[in-house]
Amino acid sequence: MSSGNLTRKQFDVLAAMEETRVKVSQRELSDRAGCGLGTINKVLKELTELGYIENGLITEKGLESLEPYRVKRAVIIAAGFGSRMVPITLNTPKPLVRVHGKRIIDGLLDAIVDAGIEEVVLVRGYLAEQFDQLLYKYPMIKFVENPSYNEANNISSAMCVRYLLKNAYVFEADLLLDNPKLVKKYQYASNFLGVPVERSDDWCFTTKNGIIQTQQVGGEIKDAKKNPNLGLYQEIGISYWSESDGARLAEHIKQVYEMPGGKERYWDQVPFVYFKDQYQVEIRECSFDDIIEIDTFRELKQVDKTYDV
Repeated sequence: MSSGNLTRKQFDVLAAMEETRVKVSQRELSDRAGCGLGTINKVLKELTELGYIENGLITEKGLESLEPYRVKRAVIIAAGFGSRMVPITLNTPKPLVRVHGKRIIDGLLDAIVDAGIEEVVLVRGYLAEQFDQLLYKYPMIKFVENPSYNEANNISSAMCVRYLLKNAYVFEADLLLDNPKLVKKYQYASNFLGVPVERSDDWCFTTKNGIIQTQQVGGEIKDAKKNPNLGLYQEIGISYWSESDGARLAEHIKQVYEMPGGKERYWDQVPFVYFKDQYQVEIRECSFDDIIEIDTFRELKQVDKTYDV
C-alpha cells in the first residue's frame, strides 16, 4: 500500500480526473475509473467536501493528495541475450531490434516519458555499449551494468537495482507496447499486468478477488462461472511496486539469489514463489492488443514481414 490517505475509490476517480484535466460526464468518469455511477456520485461528493475537486475539476489540493502515489522511477531489465531471437540478436540486443522501423524498447520509453516519470534506470549486459544509442533520444537514462548476465538468470539484474524498486515500475525491455496508457503517472498499490485467459501454456497467475495467489507455467480455470472470484491471467512483464513492497523486495531478492541454485531463478519468482505470504500484489488487467511479446525470430517475422526473406 502507498503512503497516501485516499481511499481506493477516491484515488481511482482523482487519477482519472488528473489524466483528462477537462470536465467530463459522470458516465465517462465511471468508465475511466472503473466504478459504477452510484459510486462515482458518492465519491465526487466526498472529494468536493475535501476540497480536492471543484466544479467538476481537480484542484491544486487534489493534485497534492495524489503526490504520495506518484511513480518515482522506471527500472528496465535489458541485460539478456535473447537466444530465441537468433540470428537477429547475434549483433543486436533484443530490445534494440527494430519492428516496423522502430526499436522495440522505444514504445516503453516513450510511454514512460509521457507519464512524466523522470528517473529511468536500465540494466544492461549483452552488447551493453549498443544501448548508448538511446541517449540521443532519451538522455535521462542511467545505465547499470550487470556483470553476471551471462551466467545467471534475470534475478542477477534485479540484484543490481534491488534498492531502486520502491515506488517503481519494473519493465522487461522486449515488450512491444501498443497501448502507452498502461504506463500511468500514479499507482495505488503493487500490481502486475496480466491478460485474462481461460487456459495458458505460458507463465501465468492465478488470482482470487483480484489478488495474485500463485505464479506458474500453464494453468486452467475450471468452472469459472461457479467461481467468479477466481481468475487466470497470462503474465505480462510490467509491474509496479509500492514503497513498502519495494523495500521488502530488496532484501528478499538478495536472499533468493544467495540460495543454492538461486542464480537460476527469475526475479519475479521472489514475491510469488519464495516469499508469497509476504506480498499482496494486485492483478492489473490488459489485453493481447495492448502489448505484443515477441519471443522468437519466427514471431518477429510474423509481426514484421521485412524479416521474412
